[in-house]
Amino acid sequence: MTASRDEEILGSPGTEFSLDAPAELAHDPAERPGLGPWRLTARRLRRNKMALAFGVVFIALVAACLAAPLWADNVAHTSAEENHLSDTIVLDGKTTNVVDLLGKPIGPTWGGEFFLGADGNGRDIMVRLLYGGRNSLLVGISAALGTILMGLVLGLLAGYSRGPVDSVISRAMDVLWAFPVILLGVAIGTVLAVQGLELGPLTLESDSLLIPILIISVIYIPYLARPVRGQVLAIREREFIEAARAQGMGSARIVFTEVLPNVASTLVVFLPLMIANAILLEAALSFLGAGIQPPNPSWGTMIAEGVERIISAPHLAIVPGAMLVLTVLSLNVFGEGVRDALDPRARVRIEH
Repeated sequence: MTASRDEEILGSPGTEFSLDAPAELAHDPAERPGLGPWRLTARRLRRNKMALAFGVVFIALVAACLAAPLWADNVAHTSAEENHLSDTIVLDGKTTNVVDLLGKPIGPTWGGEFFLGADGNGRDIMVRLLYGGRNSLLVGISAALGTILMGLVLGLLAGYSRGPVDSVISRAMDVLWAFPVILLGVAIGTVLAVQGLELGPLTLESDSLLIPILIISVIYIPYLARPVRGQVLAIREREFIEAARAQGMGSARIVFTEVLPNVASTLVVFLPLMIANAILLEAALSFLGAGIQPPNPSWGTMIAEGVERIISAPHLAIVPGAMLVLTVLSLNVFGEGVRDALDPRARVRIEH
């Protein structure tokens, strides 16, 4: 027993809905009866060339970041932390200092070493960009998965249990919702960046990547838990849930076999959008010194370092900024395509 596909994301505050079906859907061969919901979604998504193109771009960015050790060892012959302040390099037949006497680093060489230039410490920007991308993507994807796991559990509990459980969870979500994400992230991240985190036997150093993952996971919980709660509140009143209760099914079994499958499409829609938001928040926290801590590179820390030399060496800020924009843009466009493929009749906008 499953609910119909007309029951989609029942949004959070700021979510707009339009249930006007486009006229062309009535004559669309992909909408014919007999196709399962996921096969139908896959067909719709395959026709969205723009979303697929940006999905490929994101996969290419991830693959490039995963190949960071190959570039560092076989092409650049350096590491992300290795300094080259006193080194020289031959450019156009001339010997040039990697960092001149005034502290200005070289720009892009478009060669193997210092392909995108060097920073103020003589470190290879291309190598740091790839390793920083690994850290940024790791934090973003892990935080998004953590948010989805915790938000799903809390949303299911609040929506299906109602009563006191719903009241406690909803009020806790309201407290988190009341704080701007960056301010809350900076407040928590600054404290943990100084003294680390101790939770019983678990101890995290101040430079651990688990700290920004945990911070971002918790901050974004309301953005998922609230729409899941709203959807579960509607689903639990449907006829197929009443039929399940009449057959003697317990609450836990109903939640896992009847409610959860009907919430799965919501999670699929939110996943790429949450990853994009988590990557942006990590970059913002790292830029402000409350996210990934040195010596670990990230796009946020690279942008922060580049801003200090924006006049003399603009490539230090432009290169990681462009990578950040391209990654978030590709995720957002692909996420919009997935949303449209799951329910082309509903226009759902998530506004923070």
